[in-house]
Amino acid sequence: MNPAVNTSPYAWLLALPVLLPILGAALTVIGSRSPTLQRVVGIVVLVAVSAIAGVLLVVCDGSGPVVASLGGWAAPVGIALVADRLSALLLLVSTLVTLAVLVYAIDQRIADYGRGTASTTFHPMYLMLSAGVSLAYLTGDLFSLFVAFEIMLTASYVLITRRTSAKKIRAGMTYVTVSLLSSLLFLTAIALVYAATGTVNLADLAGRVELLPPGLATVLGLMLLLVFGIKAAMVPLHFWLPDSYPNAPGPVAALFAGLLTKVGFYAMLRTQTLLFPREEPWGLLLVIATATMLVGALGALAQNDMNRLLSFLLVSHIGFMLFGLAVFDAASVSGAALYAAHHITVLATLFLVSGLITRRTGTVLLDEMGGLLRTAPWLAALYAVPALTLAGVPPTAGFVAKLALLQAGAAAGLWPTVVAGVVIVASLLTLYALARVWVRVFWGEPKAALPDDDPDDEVLVGTSRTPAPMFAATAGLVVVSLAIAAFAGPLTAVTGRAGVDLLDREPYLLAVLGAER
Repeated sequence: MNPAVNTSPYAWLLALPVLLPILGAALTVIGSRSPTLQRVVGIVVLVAVSAIAGVLLVVCDGSGPVVASLGGWAAPVGIALVADRLSALLLLVSTLVTLAVLVYAIDQRIADYGRGTASTTFHPMYLMLSAGVSLAYLTGDLFSLFVAFEIMLTASYVLITRRTSAKKIRAGMTYVTVSLLSSLLFLTAIALVYAATGTVNLADLAGRVELLPPGLATVLGLMLLLVFGIKAAMVPLHFWLPDSYPNAPGPVAALFAGLLTKVGFYAMLRTQTLLFPREEPWGLLLVIATATMLVGALGALAQNDMNRLLSFLLVSHIGFMLFGLAVFDAASVSGAALYAAHHITVLATLFLVSGLITRRTGTVLLDEMGGLLRTAPWLAALYAVPALTLAGVPPTAGFVAKLALLQAGAAAGLWPTVVAGVVIVASLLTLYALARVWVRVFWGEPKAALPDDDPDDEVLVGTSRTPAPMFAATAGLVVVSLAIAAFAGPLTAVTGRAGVDLLDREPYLLAVLGAER
């Protein structure tokens, strides 16, 4: 076997989005007595990863996928990290969101506990979660993808249960139990894939799966769909999410809502297009997408808890991305990629806004709020922009992404056209649910802030005040969402080329395997 030679001069960059957060996490543990050091390390690391992701996106869009073979051995023997248009784009958007949420969390902690209060767990686990997300986007084999999910699971369980109540720990247990079950299923699927093909490298699997009996290939594809469907919270595997995310502290819920389900969808998109290509729309996934859109939207209408309402809308809009994958052509996959990028930003923003609202009112219950348009008009503006974006009102980024999905569905045949109609219905239900929040929270007579019912937990609420940096961090994400809309043309062109590459597969396979293919 020959040692691998990385021909791209940018190959060395691929390890840094994983390595830098891990080193940063170690440094924040060593410097746990210095809160300033912890905060500076976290911000510097995420700024650096954002810059690296931007460089990778430009390089991949200009010259194709970038591959780094770890350990000095080429794929499929060695472990490969791979960046292409899709993974680089999602890595960039995810890291920007992670950075904004970290700024929000730091300023919240300073406001609540003072500048001199350090944390022995938050910063290390936060950076480890970032490392896991980066690895999930960049890995080129199934087992490393499993490792990435386990890193995310471990870090997220610590973050969701920090300084909280027994009720919230029980909700966290639901999250971790379901995650462990999906991990067990994933490990089983990896074992079966390896037993059937002798490899776990994604590029190598693309050729070997084609040689399997059709029935066996179908079973393996459905197993991976089940595993990533749990992580992406598609119906009927979504039950864990509305009970878990609303119980997390505001910044943690925003980070989870923005990143974790999208990583699950990315894994689904990558494996299904690369390993199990189709020539026509996928009927089973069309049904699942329809159910996910409607169950999530209708569930949101029944909620009085703002965070549960947003959690159900999160589930509903995962269905939009599933619809793009189900149509299974370049245009629809491109639309799904664009929608994922937009969704990462807008859901994180809405959860941060929810945290700001809860901070002022002391409650998450819509019936106990009111009048914030008079007392906090700037907060109303912060809510309105991402709400309209999620609903897909022109000319927001949500409208651009949904239009791409609708056009792809309408051109793909009868049943995709029918499901495209469901997209419109789910969008209208989303608009109605978010309008109910607007009426209950911002209209009417102002109400006095309720006292904090658990002053010993991670977040103080009912303060009737918001530190300017928390507002600025949330506004920064609103600006990112507006930028996606403003640069919709170039971004749509990038995701369009990414969709062609995903269905063609050839650029990815040649980059990873080269002459070995």
